[in-house]
Amino acid sequence: MKSVLIPIAHGSEEIEAITLADVLRRAKCAVTLASIESDLLIKASRGALIQADCRLADCSARTYDLIALPGGMPGASNLADCKLLVQMLDAQRQSGRALAAICAAPAVVLGRLGWLKGKKATGFPAFKQELLEQGVLFSDEAVVRDGAVFTSQGPATAMGFAVELARYLVGDAIADEVAGGLLL
Repeated sequence: MKSVLIPIAHGSEEIEAITLADVLRRAKCAVTLASIESDLLIKASRGALIQADCRLADCSARTYDLIALPGGMPGASNLADCKLLVQMLDAQRQSGRALAAICAAPAVVLGRLGWLKGKKATGFPAFKQELLEQGVLFSDEAVVRDGAVFTSQGPATAMGFAVELARYLVGDAIADEVAGGLLL
């Protein structure tokens, strides 16, 4: 079973976080929603409360096939400021395992770390200039893959993004079955 970590923080975009978790669980991936906060309950960008499965510190020793970052502000900034998460993301990147980021997270997390320089990527349109300044080969596509790095634009693209992540993790047959069940 493929393992996925979705770190969440106060201000994370709820549609993105929940959609990623839901679709990847439908694809039979072992998904862990991990709070970077001291509490398991986070208040998302639009006020929804999301209960994490665990605290990031409690699952930081595990290895994941994919770490997927939801966007939202200030959620993406909170993720970027979490030293433990940045260490985990760096280990993930250096090992060649997959990273994914949507909405503000491509620019605010991966881009500001310099990890998207020279890569094809996308993100929330308001961050296009920042991504360009970070050396990103910006694309207006809804979902972009460059090697083991996946990016997407925002809430409306979250479901398609999650299906593409499932396709990468578990293959076309399961991804197509999940997409069909979602009427996508």
